[in-house]
Amino acid sequence: MPHISLDQNLPGMRSLLAYRPDIAGPLGQLANTLLRSNNGLTMAERELIGTYVSYLNNCFYCQHSHGAIAACYLDENYDLVNHVIRDYANAGISDKLKALLSVAASVQKGGKSVTDNQIAIAKAAGATDNDVHDTVLIAAAFCMFNRYVDGLATNTPTDLASYPPRAKQVVEGGYGGLVPVVK
Repeated sequence: MPHISLDQNLPGMRSLLAYRPDIAGPLGQLANTLLRSNNGLTMAERELIGTYVSYLNNCFYCQHSHGAIAACYLDENYDLVNHVIRDYANAGISDKLKALLSVAASVQKGGKSVTDNQIAIAKAAGATDNDVHDTVLIAAAFCMFNRYVDGLATNTPTDLASYPPRAKQVVEGGYGGLVPVVK
């Protein structure tokens, strides 16, 4: 049961954005800017970072919504998404993304947990300064999003089949339909 009066027909973040439309625009713009770009990291990689941080934060809603979005970008490869969550070091992803997921996990613990060695490993695997920047910001933003969703006890569907239809909408139209793909 949500801690505040939310539309029970809207799950997770969607109910919060409906509750505070004045916040919906800026948060949607932030999500679109961080996640709907292929500048450096792909949109699939960006969503996998958000999914992994949401998993670490035990945010069921965000983990499964962004996992479904990542799967859309990965030709419905839910097995890969689940492998990244369970054991990214042995998942079929690039060494660069593995190193960046390590950075994201440290950000999830606290910003000062990121080490020079992690950054050196990421850069040796091909990460640019922009990739590192975006990884840290995506991880930090997901910590905020996860705490926003769970801190207000939003409605969280447990039926995993409810996530792919919304994921397709986000892939096609962005977060809140606000912004197209950034090149």
